[in-house]
Amino acid sequence: MPQLIAPSPHLHGSWTAAQEEWGPDAHMDGAGLGSDDDVDSPEGFAAWTRTLRGYADRSTPVDHGRVHATYWWITEGDTYLGAIDLRHYLNGFLLDAGGHIGYGIRPSARRRGLATWALSAVLHEARVLGMDRVLLTCDPGNEGSVRTIERCGGVLEDVRETLIGPKRRYWITL
Repeated sequence: MPQLIAPSPHLHGSWTAAQEEWGPDAHMDGAGLGSDDDVDSPEGFAAWTRTLRGYADRSTPVDHGRVHATYWWITEGDTYLGAIDLRHYLNGFLLDAGGHIGYGIRPSARRRGLATWALSAVLHEARVLGMDRVLLTCDPGNEGSVRTIERCGGVLEDVRETLIGPKRRYWITL
């Protein structure tokens, strides 16, 4: 049975195996991984998971270009299956290209409904935070994400060119 948990250093091995499935240069949507984050050493990985958990604390400033966000890992037992994050508000980049919610499922765990399940759970969390609608974006050719977002009530606003390429933009009313 899958569950959403806070990022945890105890899943270092499973997270690393998932990262290898994506490939060395792939972006892991929803993971919050920055190019300067040390995720190879146990100490660096523990520090990174602490940082991710800290982004949810709105009383603490966040790094330039970031917004307060809550990160969850999608797990089954001690197996990391993916990640999903809820950005508490939008900056210019997120309004244009990134949206309120990002998620990614490791390749070996796809096509099991995990993204739809996780997105539904995080939509509830968005309501708890007082949001009345959220923006989600995906690449035009990402049929899995299109289906996930539309299953969860996403209404297509447009497809537009953004700073990171073309994006389908969906709004979900909560």
